[in-house]
Amino acid sequence: MRIRSAAPVELEALRGIERAAGEQFRALGMAAIAEDEPLPVEELAEFSAAGRAWTAVGADGSPVGYLLVKRVGANAHVEQVSVHPSFARQGIGRRLLETAADWGRGQGLKNLTLTTFGEVPWNAPYYRRLGFRDVPADALEPGLKQVVAQEAAAGLARWPRVVLSRPLA
Repeated sequence: MRIRSAAPVELEALRGIERAAGEQFRALGMAAIAEDEPLPVEELAEFSAAGRAWTAVGADGSPVGYLLVKRVGANAHVEQVSVHPSFARQGIGRRLLETAADWGRGQGLKNLTLTTFGEVPWNAPYYRRLGFRDVPADALEPGLKQVVAQEAAAGLARWPRVVLSRPLA
């Protein structure tokens, strides 16, 4: 397994990974999440062109996971991380997150942040095991408040959401 920059020809495959990963939400009564469309190829291409999209590739060179990151204030903010369920529990998500952390350090940023579902076993509890800590709503910097507001407007606040952060120093 290796992590590398996402190639433009792989972007549709990344959407397929996210769809497959999203299917797990059906069992939790979160069908709307499973049915939510991944980012369009055009938006994925913007992340890729800016050097902020990485893919985990298997032995045959095919993508099995990916991560997108953007700068939000003084943070490297994970926009999306998905691993195909066939490759879950192999440390791929952790390696992708470390790649984003390395990028953030290289940019001189202070924290690696993300938003996720607070009660989904493979979401917030997983990230907490990797050293992320909850950021209280009253401690959010403006950029993260905006991310939370955008997610709420998109309907994600129907289920408990949390903002998590891990120092990059």
